[in-house]
Amino acid sequence: MAIQRMDHVGIVVDDLAAAIEFFVDLGLVLQGEGPVEGRWVDRVVGLEGIRAAIAMMQTPDGNGRLELVKFHSPSTQGDNRPAQANTPGIRHVAFAVEDIDSVVAGLRARGTELVGELECFENSYRLCYVRGPEGIILELAERVD
Repeated sequence: MAIQRMDHVGIVVDDLAAAIEFFVDLGLVLQGEGPVEGRWVDRVVGLEGIRAAIAMMQTPDGNGRLELVKFHSPSTQGDNRPAQANTPGIRHVAFAVEDIDSVVAGLRARGTELVGELECFENSYRLCYVRGPEGIILELAERVD
């Protein structure tokens, strides 16, 4: 048994339209969106009565995809506060960018803030974390030569 490739990362959101807009502004391409429901998805996900909407977003190079999911039912349980960067589990999605200063400036113009600071790693990358929609942490990385 061998994995062929990573297909996508799924992110559950409350405001699908806002999440799509955010990732389109960041440079991802909306591949498609639509409803998902029925017994087959209930069995796959392990929940009953799923009604959801999904949007598939793709990176400009075609190699990375995000699946944004808005569950209409069943309702969520538990605490929906955004997790800190050191909480166990999937905490961030990283994107390679060109001109990180311009990307950060564009994000700040739409109200997105850095989680920490923009820093240089071993003279090879400039990196930062930003908190996107629904509290999603994104790492932005610009390779410096």
